Parts: sequence; C-alpha cells; structure tokens
Amino acid sequence: MTSVLLALSALVGASALTAPAAVAAPQTGRPAAVQTAVPAGWEVVRGGEVAALNGGADGKRSSAPQAAAQDLTEQGSEADELSLIAMQSVRNERFVATEKNYPAPNTGALRARSAEYGGSWEGFAFEWDETTETYALRSLANDLYVAVEKNFTGSSQNLLRARSTGVGGWERFVVYYNAELDRWALQSTLNGLFVAMENGYTGSLQYALRARSAEIGGSWEEFVLYDLGA
Repeated sequence: MTSVLLALSALVGASALTAPAAVAAPQTGRPAAVQTAVPAGWEVVRGGEVAALNGGADGKRSSAPQAAAQDLTEQGSEADELSLIAMQSVRNERFVATEKNYPAPNTGALRARSAEYGGSWEGFAFEWDETTETYALRSLANDLYVAVEKNFTGSSQNLLRARSTGVGGWERFVVYYNAELDRWALQSTLNGLFVAMENGYTGSLQYALRARSAEIGGSWEEFVLYDLGA
C-alpha cells in the first residue's frame, strides 16, 4: 500500500509506505458515539502510525520550501507523539488555513482556501493522546487548539476554530485512513460527526471546515495530508 501523507520538503519522488494497521478492538477511551462504526474501507489511525508515515512528494502536489518545513519542525520538536501536518481538501484542492485575523466570533476559523502551502497559516500539529486514543490539532498560526463549535447556530454550527488553550472533548478527533483512496478523514468526538469542507458556502466562511457529516460521503470529507517534518 502507499500513503498520501507526503513530505512537503521534497520536490520529486514517491515512497511506498505501510498503511496504518486496522483497529479491531472497539472499546477505547473515546466516546461511545465514535467507538462502534468504522466506515467501510476506512481504518482508525493511531499516534505512532501517523508519526511514522514519512513519504516523498509525488510530483503532483505542492511543495513547501525546506526552510519553512524546518522551522515548523523545530517549533513542535518538544512534544511526544506529535506530527506536523498540512491538510489539503480533496474537494477543492486547497490547503486548510487558520484565519487568525478574523474578527469574533469566527476568529481562528479553519478554511480550505490557500492555493499552496505558505507556512504556519497552513500548518497543524497533530498531537496524539494514548488515554483517549484521539488527536488534538494545534494550529501553528496562533498556537491554539482546534475546537468544534457545537453551540454555534446556523451555517456556523460545528465550525472548526483554533481558539482553545487546552484540550477537552471539544478539541478531540479520530483520524481515519482509506488505503484504496489514499485519503484521510477526521471525526469529532464531541458530536460523532465527520469534518466536511463547505465548498458551497459564500462570503467569509467559504470553504470553512465543519464537523457536520454523519458519514464520509465523498470528497467533501476527504483530505490529503502532508508531513511537514520529513
């Protein structure tokens, strides 16, 4: 199998990688809503597996300057079970950025709006927690954790925002990998829903990420992950 967790620091060449092992045991520290139903064709990814998947760019994706990737690696080097990642929406092929300059209440909103990887705005630290077997996402743009805004209403409900200084249920995600598609998906443990990119939105929240899908229905919920530390 191959993995699409790619190294942005490489310009050419692809590496064959071992895909994450399927997770059989349903009883974990995660909430019951996300313990039972793993989508067909997908498997739960554990911390050590993400950290180990360091590939080379396949020549079709954007590449980051070596210096930028090195800066981000040093920024997160002290954390255990940490992977520095850039996320690209499969739906619109844009990189996810943290809108740290947005005014309240959408300060720190995550949007797949960048045509290429440009630096910390598009960087995230995926921090693994062994107890809950989940990930927390820390934005490298503002050094805050990504939360699901369950109490927001209307089109902003379940918006992903980098706004938390600590990690609780609002900030935890299960990561999935599909070996056949070579793609990744995120599921919020707060509401049990998958993260989707709102390609049909207009205005300031166009391409916003929201934990609002009951299943992985297609490219709206699928992402390409790039390894910034390789």
